[in-house]
Amino acid sequence: MPAAERVLTARELNRALLARQLLLERARTPIPRALERMGGLQAQYAPSMYVGLWSRLDGFERDQLTRALERRSVVQATLMRATIHLVSRADYWPLEVGVKRARAEWTMRVATYRMPRRQLTAAARQLRRALDGGALHRKQIEELLGKDGARAVGMALDLVRVPPAGTWERRRADLYAAAEDWLGPPPAGLTEEQGIELLVRRRLAGFGPATPKEVADWAGLPVAVVEPHIERVATRRFRAEDGGQLVDLPRAPLPDPGTPAPVRFLPTWDASLLVHARRSGILPEEQRPRIFNTKMPQSIGTFLVDGAVAGTWKLDDGRIRTEPFAKLDARVRRELADEAERLAELHG
Repeated sequence: MPAAERVLTARELNRALLARQLLLERARTPIPRALERMGGLQAQYAPSMYVGLWSRLDGFERDQLTRALERRSVVQATLMRATIHLVSRADYWPLEVGVKRARAEWTMRVATYRMPRRQLTAAARQLRRALDGGALHRKQIEELLGKDGARAVGMALDLVRVPPAGTWERRRADLYAAAEDWLGPPPAGLTEEQGIELLVRRRLAGFGPATPKEVADWAGLPVAVVEPHIERVATRRFRAEDGGQLVDLPRAPLPDPGTPAPVRFLPTWDASLLVHARRSGILPEEQRPRIFNTKMPQSIGTFLVDGAVAGTWKLDDGRIRTEPFAKLDARVRRELADEAERLAELHG
């Protein structure tokens, strides 16, 4: 008779997510390696990348990320969930190949800017000639292809966003290059299956045990596409308190649920707060409408106390202003003030 699967409590899943997102203890590791461990960083708003890494890396300074973008050891591109992500150079091609077909199928099915395949192929050739190994601003691409063509062409030509755009100093990521020109061609023999396998590994390594649907939702792929790869990669099985089966990587960290969690500031759109990670309890459900709502679709900055969102923050006249959801004890207020002062220094 097989042994019963271990049940993971919400607190255990919370500590697993914090550990894997480098939020229990700041790591001393190169930026590309940190991004691989975390499953990348969402990058719709350039400063969020800097704040997200500052919260996770010991001694992080803004220039480190800008230099990494310039040196092409990390790159910004539309990847998981058709959302801008910051990932390592090594991860870019497998992730792109893994999500590309599903992203194109979704676009051709529901997007208002979809176009016939022949027209799309012609637009991609036209843009590749215009790029000529360099980069073009979004407005230039729109002038060349029209607004709908500029939005759709990424289905046929792999594009990345390149500096100096999309940095702390120039926040709008509107300068594009062909991925093959910026990073070189994809590795020989790279397959979609290998890309999806890496997606599964990055989701579980970065966020902790999850259901197959949660893995698929994070990647932006149909669960039926992801499940066969989960069977090959995720060899540990657990149960959640609600009875759902969770999968995980072998030997991935599962900290003691009593592990202390420090105060941490998170930027807008931090992926640890999104619905694919809600099982971790990092964002209390009663507070979710205060962070994500139609009036503020970009979300807002938050801070964590004991591993859960306990309030919001914003930069105001050079200082970090915090708004707790409830009264904090004196020790937490001191820790929050110290961390806020360091975050203000990052903003300069």
